[in-house]
Amino acid sequence: MKLLNVICCVAFALIVATTQALADDTLKLAIGQRGNWENAAPELGQKAGIFKKHGLALEILYTQGAGETLQAVISGSVDLGLGVGTAGVLGAFSKGAPVRAIANSTTGADDLFWYVPAASPIKSIKDAAGKTIAYSTNGSSTNLAVLAFIRQFGVDMKPVATGSPASTFTQTMSGQVDIGWSSPPFGVEALQQGRIRLVVRESDVPSFRNQTVRLMIANTATAEKRRGAIDRFVEAYRETLDWMYSDPAALKAYAEWVNIPESLAKEVRDQFYPKDNLRLDRLSGLDEAMADAVSLKFLSAPLTKQQQDELFKYYARPAK
Repeated sequence: MKLLNVICCVAFALIVATTQALADDTLKLAIGQRGNWENAAPELGQKAGIFKKHGLALEILYTQGAGETLQAVISGSVDLGLGVGTAGVLGAFSKGAPVRAIANSTTGADDLFWYVPAASPIKSIKDAAGKTIAYSTNGSSTNLAVLAFIRQFGVDMKPVATGSPASTFTQTMSGQVDIGWSSPPFGVEALQQGRIRLVVRESDVPSFRNQTVRLMIANTATAEKRRGAIDRFVEAYRETLDWMYSDPAALKAYAEWVNIPESLAKEVRDQFYPKDNLRLDRLSGLDEAMADAVSLKFLSAPLTKQQQDELFKYYARPAK
């Protein structure tokens, strides 16, 4: 009987320890732009208990942009980075940075836009010669877009790093920068109210329209040693996305999180973020992305087939 009691106690202790280990499997995330629908799944999914169901706890660090996110991953201070510009990832990997692409953050260019205050004399991007134009951080997709605008429209503008959409809005409306940038939901209400005017969108660069423009990345050590946790993260993320596009409770949770009306939350989701653009296994226009990265000095030469295979070695598989 004593032996049986001991065995039962040991078995119970092992079950508790295993359960706690699973529950305490923590991933540290860096995400550029708090409140962006594209990157809202970790926040919303964790609050809804979806990541916990997959045995994960997320520690989320919000950054001023993809450049900061990329550096956090490279340094190993976080495990994963979301919403990192593809050109920045390609450039960092080519220089030997310990990063691997694990999934698509967004494909296409339906979301990012650049604007001016309503009273600005700038009517279109072609009126902006000699003017300052905002982007978030060095190496970000907004950085690449601004350089592409200069090339596409032949207008000599002065790029300025302004951080998040909120800080950019303040700088633009106060005249510190001529053309601001934003990502929905930020700026959409101001557009509707006529306080700002849209002058150019990322989609105005044709090569961006079907590109995977932002990636999810992992520190190489995390990708190699914690593959199981990453696989569970991808599954939990997929489940969260399905919920975000199907359940009114998800829209309500998002609207409350970013403090906007539910009607605006639905408009942001449906008009700026088609679900297929966020599909984790999607990888489109890589050759064009490399060509743009080379043209705009993010990359010295296109990656070889061997380099591409290594960078995307741990990329998300299609949903079962």
